[in-house]
Amino acid sequence: MELAQIGPFFSEAYEVLARNKLRSFLTVLGLIIGVAAVIAIEILGKGTAGAVDGLLGSLNDHGFFLFPAQRQADFSKAQLTFKDVERTKDLFPNVVVAIPAGNVQRLVSAGHHHARLGITSDSDVSFAAVPLVYGRNLSHDDVVSAAHVCVLGDNAFRRLFPDGGDPVGTALRIGERRYSIVGVQGPPTQGLIPFSFSGDVTIPYTAFAREYLRSRPVYAARFLVADATKMAQTEKDVVAYFKGVKAGSADYQTLDRKSFATTVDGIFTALTLAIALIGAISLLVAGIGIMNMMLVSVNERTREIGVRKAIGATSRQVLLQFFIEALLLSAAGCGIGLVLGLAIGALVDRYALIMVSGIVPSIPWLQSVAIAVGFATLVTLLFGTYPAYRAAKLDPIEALRYE
Repeated sequence: MELAQIGPFFSEAYEVLARNKLRSFLTVLGLIIGVAAVIAIEILGKGTAGAVDGLLGSLNDHGFFLFPAQRQADFSKAQLTFKDVERTKDLFPNVVVAIPAGNVQRLVSAGHHHARLGITSDSDVSFAAVPLVYGRNLSHDDVVSAAHVCVLGDNAFRRLFPDGGDPVGTALRIGERRYSIVGVQGPPTQGLIPFSFSGDVTIPYTAFAREYLRSRPVYAARFLVADATKMAQTEKDVVAYFKGVKAGSADYQTLDRKSFATTVDGIFTALTLAIALIGAISLLVAGIGIMNMMLVSVNERTREIGVRKAIGATSRQVLLQFFIEALLLSAAGCGIGLVLGLAIGALVDRYALIMVSGIVPSIPWLQSVAIAVGFATLVTLLFGTYPAYRAAKLDPIEALRYE
């Protein structure tokens, strides 16, 4: 059948549905909710995964953190020493860097500017791949000699050097100690929570241990491995080693970029499946509603069907007429659900994820449209075919007698 011949069927189907606006809307309401929910959570899941990946983008793929497990009541049992941490380099060939993870607040002065900033440590192979705007990162010689050099984070740079300019080579004071600036990092991801794995002022971990740790306990450590494919096994080995050091009285857990991203992805995958189940239920309810409305419409128009057949309409034409009505209902419901879902997802991305993380996640337009089209096709085929078939099979004589 040509498109020109099908056109009038669409026009008539639209007129029939328009005469019963409220009934038509209530019929497809479940479909609207289901499609909107599935698309919105799909966008939210993709956006969150992108935001998390962006936030972790500065974290070295070869690094992981070790810290006391949250389930233990007394964290003091998990305290370690600097030598405990350093010893892992000799015990585990895959570990190339092992340093304490710590941050101390100190008054830092540069010229006439003063600020209380966080002092942290790093190695010559950095845990955070933050781009530099000036100078260089810490070198191997800096670490070996425990040199009094430092790399400024963006926050420290803006507070100590509000007029800007390259500060490399100039000196600042941390407490009573004088440090030479060798580099300045760029700004972290911009959001409501500027996120960076670097401190305000980073010094060689050897200098940090000498100046700030001394005999103080260590509660967390950072490790870099040579082979990232053996990361999981290395983490297990390091945790087992530290538990052995404490004779089983303490427990530890690790965090790396891949495992954290996998955990977040798993959470949103489960959430997506849950919402998809809700969407499937809404789809079923909406499909039953559409089929019920179409059956009611067939009963209401039984005499009309009889007249059409009496003047020459074929069963195929009658089937097509009612099938197109079901198609329009499904298309309207899925179309509204698509727009609503995209709007909700985009608003969440814009006013939650982007503002908090500073990352602009991409919206899966093609996948969202595919979901809406798929739902519309499925509902039409499953729940629109039977009423249309029943209308097409009505006997014209019996239909004309119907009151």
